[in-house]
Amino acid sequence: MENIKKILGIVWIILAVLTAYFCIAKFGLPKIVSGKQEDVVFGIIILFILTPIISIGLGIFGFFALKGEYGRDKM
Repeated sequence: MENIKKILGIVWIILAVLTAYFCIAKFGLPKIVSGKQEDVVFGIIILFILTPIISIGLGIFGFFALKGEYGRDKM
């Protein structure tokens, strides 16, 4: 079970990187450069609020899972 947790830690870290890429390249920047006011506001919210929360949260969770912080001996 501990090995599965460590493998899933790597998966969470990869998901954090992919989420950052998609939030920036696919959702945030195209909305900002579109020129419409509602798109610019949505792009700013995605880039500066949602992307850090989601990516950093997934990365920290994956790091702790990879480190073994969720093991039975830590409880």
